[in-house]
Amino acid sequence: MGSFAKPENALKRAEELINVGQKQDALQTLHDLFTSRRHRAWQKPLERSMFKYIELCVDLRRGRFAKDGLIQYRIICQQVNVGSLEEVIKHFMHLSTERAEQARTQAQALEEALDVEDLEADKRPEDLMLSYVSGEKGKDRSDRELVTPWFKFLWETYRTVLEILRNNSKLEALYAMTAHRAFQFCKQYKRKTEFRRLCEIIRNHLANLNKYRDQRDRPDLSAPESLQLYADTRFEQLKVATELELWQEAFRSIEDIHGLMCMVKKTPKSSLMAVYYAKLTEIFWISSSHLYHAYAWFRLFLLQKSFNKNLSQKDLQLIASSVVLAALSVNTYDHTHGASHLDVENEKERNLRMANLIGFNLESKLESKYVLSRSSLLSELVAKGVMSCVIQEVKDLYHLLEHEFFPLDLASKVQPFLTKISKFGGKLLSAPSVPEVQLSQYVPAMEKLTTLRLLQQASQVYQMMKIESLSRMTPFFDISVVEKISVDAVKYNFVALKVDHMKGVVIFDNTCVESEILRDHLATLAETLNKARVMIYPPARNASKIGELLPSLTEIVDNEHKRLLARKSLIEKRKEEEERKLLEKERLEESKRMELQKITEEAERKRLASEYEERKNERIHREIEERELAEAQALLQEAAQRIKWKGKKPVIEGEKLTKQSVMELTLSEQLRERQEMEKKLQKLAKTMDYLERAKREEAAPLVEAAYQQRLVEEKLLHEHEQQQDIELSKQRHDTEKKEKERVARIKHSKEIFQERVVSCREEEYARLRGEREDRISQILHSRRQEREKMRKLKFYLSVEEERQRKLHEEEEERKREEAERRRKEEAERKAKLDEIAEKQRQREQELEEKERQRREALLRRSTEGPLKPSEPPTVAHPLELVSAAPAVAVAVAAPAPAPGKYVPRVMRERAERFGQAPPPESDRWGGGRQDDRISQADDKWRRDDRRSFVGSSFGGGGSSRSTSTWSSSRIPPRGSER
Repeated sequence: MGSFAKPENALKRAEELINVGQKQDALQTLHDLFTSRRHRAWQKPLERSMFKYIELCVDLRRGRFAKDGLIQYRIICQQVNVGSLEEVIKHFMHLSTERAEQARTQAQALEEALDVEDLEADKRPEDLMLSYVSGEKGKDRSDRELVTPWFKFLWETYRTVLEILRNNSKLEALYAMTAHRAFQFCKQYKRKTEFRRLCEIIRNHLANLNKYRDQRDRPDLSAPESLQLYADTRFEQLKVATELELWQEAFRSIEDIHGLMCMVKKTPKSSLMAVYYAKLTEIFWISSSHLYHAYAWFRLFLLQKSFNKNLSQKDLQLIASSVVLAALSVNTYDHTHGASHLDVENEKERNLRMANLIGFNLESKLESKYVLSRSSLLSELVAKGVMSCVIQEVKDLYHLLEHEFFPLDLASKVQPFLTKISKFGGKLLSAPSVPEVQLSQYVPAMEKLTTLRLLQQASQVYQMMKIESLSRMTPFFDISVVEKISVDAVKYNFVALKVDHMKGVVIFDNTCVESEILRDHLATLAETLNKARVMIYPPARNASKIGELLPSLTEIVDNEHKRLLARKSLIEKRKEEEERKLLEKERLEESKRMELQKITEEAERKRLASEYEERKNERIHREIEERELAEAQALLQEAAQRIKWKGKKPVIEGEKLTKQSVMELTLSEQLRERQEMEKKLQKLAKTMDYLERAKREEAAPLVEAAYQQRLVEEKLLHEHEQQQDIELSKQRHDTEKKEKERVARIKHSKEIFQERVVSCREEEYARLRGEREDRISQILHSRRQEREKMRKLKFYLSVEEERQRKLHEEEEERKREEAERRRKEEAERKAKLDEIAEKQRQREQELEEKERQRREALLRRSTEGPLKPSEPPTVAHPLELVSAAPAVAVAVAAPAPAPGKYVPRVMRERAERFGQAPPPESDRWGGGRQDDRISQADDKWRRDDRRSFVGSSFGGGGSSRSTSTWSSSRIPPRGSER
């Protein structure tokens, strides 16, 4: 089938073939359109053709055709319209997923809707025979026939799309989305094998990205968007691997994440790092690597404490408790004891590798000081303050196992803590990335650690112990398990003991020189004894007699010392001068050497760059030539399959085999075949026209004769059939007439029987109708009574509610009126008191003004009238002075407060200062009379209030009495107001 010059023509031809049911031919037509390499520019009809091509590939499950078409379409859209390629690929994946889901739903429907003809038979004979032959059940066969092919096609779809989109900077988001959908496919349908292959595919794509750095449209991992997409894909891979329980793939995913970040020298966000360490804890726990598991928990704790601002105190305690319990779960002895040198080196390399992963060190080498061990981890926990965050039970357990010495009852002290700890755990609400924490998983490790500590402490105290006693001391395990634990401890030189089953005892070897504790004790004892010996017997000092022998030694030494110092300073100056000259010379030589080295390196770099460009251009030209040669050979083979060569295949001479020459040869051969085919068709059409015309000319008289013969035969047949119908009608009429005469004799009996039956049925109907009406009337009466009862009940409830509401409203209204009345009375009383105080203040001001005027008059009199020398001084009579003194005291002193009368503070202080309180004098404003009137009115108001209280107590309700009592108690007596 020839290719089309325009995409719309190919699409139209494909739709015509689809309408007549030839989907395979339609697919081949569109496949030729995309593989002919005629269309290098993107067009809208080409996109529509691609959509139709994808739909046909999905319907016919032709994954290879879809891959070829998508590759060619990617070449077309790569530089022009990448969005069109994205839409096509999304449509491809959507159709594949939809068809797979339909197949699975159909298989489930077939399984649920079994057509069983015989309910007593379990299975049909053919089903039994088929199950015996194939060894499969009905569901397995339906899955194999319906579901498996579509799942295989969906898996091929994901692989094809990932292969097409790999290492393309313009399609990174679509590549990440496809990888995520492939992961979800493996997770949803538990496809573990396909998940391993998918991880390997993605891993190879990243390796090729790093290997071929000169590719066009290569993604740049240093860009934040690209790095985020790649990191999200790896973290999704890690999550799905842990959910599928593929722990080896999960660990490889951890290594992939670490390797990706080592490439770009960047650390992911804190949320992703929390997922990283959370998954590491699961992986190391499953692999029984308790040391790495504890370090992963420790890093996760530090991360959550530093970056998670929403972390609650309860969740922080759970995480910290998990860190401490994980650290305690690590074996207390070293497994490399007694191992070979090769095993030790392998273990060291493994520790360095795990330390890189746990510490998320982005450098290739790790510092030698960072060593993973149980003791260093516990020290870091104490230094970082983890112990202050754990729950009290875990803290007590840590001190009991690490710092306390209880060889006999250690297990009995530990067991209550383990029982309490096993109840803690749950989902962390403030840390969603952290898995569910269950402290009960550490209980077996704590029991083993307790047993080891018990054996270690017992070996320091006892030399021999009965097996029964040891079994009672370790209630966690049977004695066989304890023996197995002790064998491992002895193997790795943690304790030294022997089990004698014949005597039923356990022998602790305390005299072993290899024991660390004994070696430490001996060293400590030796150091202490050495110090004591030095203190008791100090070393003797010999007296020197040089001073006696040489009296002038001091002067000689001083002179020699000065001479040596002068010589030393001179030598040092000369050395410094020589060193300075030497350094200057070396600096000049080094600068010359560096300049020469820079020139050499620049020339070498230019030479290498030019060589690299030449090799790159040669490789690109070679790849283009190889690709064109392969495409030309593929086109030649395809043309050989489609075109029937006459004789032998043509050989292109005089020029190199290229794609253009093959295409020209193929087009010329196709044109020649098309022309020959058109000539054959024209000749055949002319021959068919001649034959058809001759046949019709010969058949015309025969057709006319046959028509006349048929008319005669049909006329005779019509007359014969009409005569038969007349005879049959006559016979039927006679038979029915006789039947009527026979039936007419029993007509009277039939009417009598009919009347009797009708009357009986009417009586029965009347009886049933009466019973039904009675029953209905009873039901209506009972329902009417029930409705009446409910209506009365509702009316009573509504009346009662209305009465209660009115009572409540009246009570509220009464309380409101009472409060308003009290407020008004209090306001009036306060206004009266304010008015009295104002009058009192004015009166005091007047008195003070009078007193001031009197004093000024006295002073003026004493200053204006000085004594003259001729006039004797006038001396007042003693009686006048005596009579004036009380007057002055009365004018100066303030009146004493009368009982029940308000006295200002100034007057009270003045009265206290003079030490007397004269009786109050009535003024012209009538203040005393006003106070008396107020007091009388107040007493009258109290009497009225008591009278109303007594009346309301006997005539009103309890509420009025309580209200009046409250109001009376709130009003203070007259004497205590101020």
